[in-house]
Amino acid sequence: MGGARAGGGGPGDGGGRAGARAGGRRPAGPRGDRGRGGRAGGGRGLGGDQVEGRQAVRELLIAGRRKVREVWLVDDGDDAPILRDIRELAAAERVPVVAVGRGRFAARARCEAPQGVLALAAPLPEIDLADLARPVGGRAPFLVALDGVTDPGNLGAVLRSAECAGVTGAVLPRHRAVHVTPAATKAAAGAVEHVPIAVVGGLPAALAGLRRDGLHVVGLDGAADTSLHDLTGADGPVCLVLGAEGRGLSRLVRERCDEVVAIPMAGALGSLNVSAAAALACFEIARQR
Repeated sequence: MGGARAGGGGPGDGGGRAGARAGGRRPAGPRGDRGRGGRAGGGRGLGGDQVEGRQAVRELLIAGRRKVREVWLVDDGDDAPILRDIRELAAAERVPVVAVGRGRFAARARCEAPQGVLALAAPLPEIDLADLARPVGGRAPFLVALDGVTDPGNLGAVLRSAECAGVTGAVLPRHRAVHVTPAATKAAAGAVEHVPIAVVGGLPAALAGLRRDGLHVVGLDGAADTSLHDLTGADGPVCLVLGAEGRGLSRLVRERCDEVVAIPMAGALGSLNVSAAAALACFEIARQR
């Protein structure tokens, strides 16, 4: 995503590439990772049927995009305002709220910090890629595609930044990539309820199709010579492609990009986590739109 090849990291870091060369400095590169709360690669389906974390569950109930079967709250007397919101929203939608002990809750939770709240819901709907390529409310499409991101926390954080920057949709590969696990919903803090997601069999073919539909495909990779700040075509239909897991963008994905850019680096380190690189790139594109 952002810079030169990243070095090895501790748990949760996979050594991705991100960023652009600037003034001879190494560009930053996102480092993908595999974390607790979900396996990468996968079976069919987008996931999202177990939502964990206070903000994520609150947004699930507010969005009303899918059926919620029940909400679990740890029965510990906590009366935080957001928990009152969750109870009131659930009552308004006639969603059962189940008070459970910490042991039972911990046995069901899948992320490391679910904050005593989880919801069981219908899976997220998969959106057709052609629908994502269409204008939304008069706005040109602004998509994010992920190439080989396998850590659910990174996926969630990317979606959160993308939603805040005005991204209108996301594209995930069906295989060898993480989908929406409980850990991803927690990290996304509700963004999965607002960012439509398409799951595609092959990302290179999907990007080729988006180009035929008139989208400008921009890859973010540390091996690029062009700075993120010099990218072109951001003011029209655009798809930002982010890679991870040490290799950056795969060869076939890179070949499908109209241009490849990198994040200029000024420090001693040569890499950024993929979610940090995604935030910088999404907001730079948003600034130019």
